[in-house]
Amino acid sequence: MSPTQTGRPSYRIASIPADGIGPEVIEAGVEVLKKLASSLNTFDLTFENFDWSSDYYKKHGRYLPDDALTTLKKFDAILFGAVGAPDVPDHISLWGLRLAICQPLQQYANVRPTKVFRGTQSPLRNCNSGELDWVIIRENSEGEYAGHGGISHAGQPWECATEVSIFTRHSVERIMRFAFQIAADRPRKLLTVVTKSNAQRNGMVLWDKIAAEIAEEFPDVTVDKMLVDAMTTRMVLKPETLDTIVATNLHADILSDLAAALAGSIGIAPTSNLDPTRKNPSMFEPIHGSAFDITGMGIANPVATFWTATEMLLWLGEREAGNLLLDIVETVCENGIVTKDLGGTANTKEVTAAVCAEIEKRLPAKKV
Repeated sequence: MSPTQTGRPSYRIASIPADGIGPEVIEAGVEVLKKLASSLNTFDLTFENFDWSSDYYKKHGRYLPDDALTTLKKFDAILFGAVGAPDVPDHISLWGLRLAICQPLQQYANVRPTKVFRGTQSPLRNCNSGELDWVIIRENSEGEYAGHGGISHAGQPWECATEVSIFTRHSVERIMRFAFQIAADRPRKLLTVVTKSNAQRNGMVLWDKIAAEIAEEFPDVTVDKMLVDAMTTRMVLKPETLDTIVATNLHADILSDLAAALAGSIGIAPTSNLDPTRKNPSMFEPIHGSAFDITGMGIANPVATFWTATEMLLWLGEREAGNLLLDIVETVCENGIVTKDLGGTANTKEVTAAVCAEIEKRLPAKKV
């Protein structure tokens, strides 16, 4: 962040639309962010677009240029679309782009809030308003996605593949402390620690042990512990008993998709990949992925990107703008202007136009 000549903050945002519906929803997100910033007139946003994607990979043999990380460090935040293409193996696209940014930039805290928006409905028939309002904290730097392992004796009947989960005290301590702080700042002050320590008796036992140690630093936070398989049933049957959830890289990845579906649609769910030390820029992305089955049809739900933009504004310190944008998006949903995945008929551009119109309604242009 740097001040402008007017003395107000100015933020540089790196935009990486990437694959599938990513360019469609990121375009919508940038349009709404520019509209909000110009209407509030209290801060400035500038965007620079980068074409790093599967098309870039197929042309250059890599997803990122050599100076990509150095370039990204010059920005205040990163707005990311989605990665993945039908003609590129998923492990190549994920490790070539998204993880190639998250891991070296130490974006170790993946934060995924979930709630049922006004005007939308959970598929859970007994879920009343306000009962599903969670934040899932995902360890984002190691665990099951540490990248350790390999394949030997390829092509032989005894071909062997290993995928080694890595749990270090350093990384578990920092994500636990982050999760406890999030829980402490929320009204219910409730944290559920998810693990699978009955079957995975080394890394997961260390996870549980460190959680218990960090809990002593936060006496005001109520802590409970769940095995990941039991957690899925609790999320479905007793959503009102949960608030803040912390889990390993793989477990939280899976649980957060379930959470989004239980809230109504994966098309509304945001993600923040945070470096809590703020030494590096953090990256913000919708959960939904590249969705090639609807790419180019103009029907992708942009709400996940709008909520992601809200989380980016909050992280940058623009709390008024972030809270206002989220309320505006919920109002649009409440007015029935939603895409097919939420039971509506609106397309991407119509939802985007409705959000921009609501911004104009809330923040009418001032006469000079």
